[in-house]
Amino acid sequence: MMHFHREKFVPRGGPDGGDGGRGADVILEVRQGLNTLQAFRHVTRYLGDNGRNGGPNNMSGKSAENLIIPVPPGTVVYDAITGELIGDLTKAGERLTLCKGGRGGRGNQHFATSRNQAPRTAEKGEPSEEKRIKLELKLIADIGMIGVPNAGKSTLLSVLTNAKPKIAPYPFTTLEPNLGVAEIDDEHSVVLADIPGLIEGASHGAGLGHDFLRHIQRTRVLVHLLDGLSDDPVADFSQINSELALFDPNLAGKPQVVVLNKIDQPEVQERLADIKKKFKKQKVEFMTVSALARTNTRELLLKAVEKLSGLPALEDIPAPMPVYRPKEDMGEFTIKPEGENKWRLSGAAIERAAAMTYWEHSGSVRRFQKIMETLGVDDALRKAGVKDGDTVAIADFELDWQE
Repeated sequence: MMHFHREKFVPRGGPDGGDGGRGADVILEVRQGLNTLQAFRHVTRYLGDNGRNGGPNNMSGKSAENLIIPVPPGTVVYDAITGELIGDLTKAGERLTLCKGGRGGRGNQHFATSRNQAPRTAEKGEPSEEKRIKLELKLIADIGMIGVPNAGKSTLLSVLTNAKPKIAPYPFTTLEPNLGVAEIDDEHSVVLADIPGLIEGASHGAGLGHDFLRHIQRTRVLVHLLDGLSDDPVADFSQINSELALFDPNLAGKPQVVVLNKIDQPEVQERLADIKKKFKKQKVEFMTVSALARTNTRELLLKAVEKLSGLPALEDIPAPMPVYRPKEDMGEFTIKPEGENKWRLSGAAIERAAAMTYWEHSGSVRRFQKIMETLGVDDALRKAGVKDGDTVAIADFELDWQE
């Protein structure tokens, strides 16, 4: 605010314009109870509040409350323009500041000097930050169940946990991953994820490959479920492992429990000896279960938990080292001609100063001119060939050049 103190018997009160409050930061926060990004389908633009205006008598405006946006654990945040990774949110309560609120403008109390005791100068608030982001959810689970479509993963999940996934006798019944919690004993439990069926070419996006494969990155142990009624379970096993390795080489190294399902079927029993012989050639050990008849399902769970016991928790795995990027030089600017008598001046500092200037106050305009001189903009414009009466555009403002 630009204001001068007014009081009876004080004819020339000094400047007492207060400062504006700080704008709200926009922050993502992990909430434990959430497990989807569904809310972002309906709200795609989030706007933090402005700080309150400054008042007279050196009263500063109130800063705005930060805007907290809840997200589920496992949310990965990318810059939608550059594709750069901004953050990877895995722990409950973890926060990521996407945009910082601008500081409030200073009132004219700050611009008083011994030579200018009645400054008609004040600042607008600092321009806000904007960011366009892409959110991706990678489910966090101890054990992930993978396999070809219709291998029986959803049935096995419903047997081992309290989850109620959709189950039907046709491929691709499951179109999104399901989570369930399995109780090991009174004190221990594990989280299982039923990853929808993978097909050949999934690593290149065939079917819904990319949508499903990224969830496997968050699991610690894989249960590779094979369909006992498949024409060639060994080929299915090799195909799925190839797709994992093509999508992310680290996936190929994850511990696996290989399981042949549907052994309650007579056709599978007839072929079982032949299937064992083929896997023995591959030097692969596998278990046999029937998810429908609940045969060996508890043993399967304990086997997966046994592999889990020697692995670090996901949050203990060190994150990749951050990439250092030098900050933008605020003093840099560019000058480009835009027609016969018009110039475009661009630069972080000069555009920020223009946005914070009250053009209706003569003191604020003089201050902006000093900023241009300090940054060397005046000399650069003259060298570029600007003439009296030319228009100089800065962001959304157009100024007349006068010598």
